[in-house]
Amino acid sequence: MRRFVVLFLLLMVGIVSVMRAQTPATAPKPDPEIKKLQVLVGHWTYESEHKSGPLGPGGKVSGEYTGQWRVGGFILEVSVIEKSSVGTTRILEIDEYSPMDKTIHWTNWASNGGRMTGTITITGNTITWEGKFTANGKEYHVRAPYVFSADNTSATGKADISADDGKTWMPWIEATYTKAKPAAKK
Repeated sequence: MRRFVVLFLLLMVGIVSVMRAQTPATAPKPDPEIKKLQVLVGHWTYESEHKSGPLGPGGKVSGEYTGQWRVGGFILEVSVIEKSSVGTTRILEIDEYSPMDKTIHWTNWASNGGRMTGTITITGNTITWEGKFTANGKEYHVRAPYVFSADNTSATGKADISADDGKTWMPWIEATYTKAKPAAKK
């Protein structure tokens, strides 16, 4: 009888262990740091002026920016359509948080062949993109702080560019963004 009780208890422990192993674990959640980019989610319109410099004569640019969470909120996907005197450019940007170096990284690709990559820092109502920009086979350094209004419905930004590894900087872009109101539901 004693063997039967021991065998029964071992069997019960085994069944409980199997049941626990089959219970799904709590789904991982995005790091709170990436959620600080929530202000970028939604649809924005913007007007900007590109300054004359190493990338050409500059000019006026207008555009639309749409940010949305992807992969359960671990990635912010941004799509941009901008129009200038040289035509329409489409941009795809991916922002992600790396728990390895505790940094938000961004990469964007443009239909005109440009590519930017770097890091994002957030201080109060200012989000700053810093990194490298590749265009026409040459690499430039960029830094672009954008300051958001207290109600997060508008922002202004000034991007600088460096053609000499960050030794000297020149103005590149000045922009104003306005969050578009959602379309009326029918």
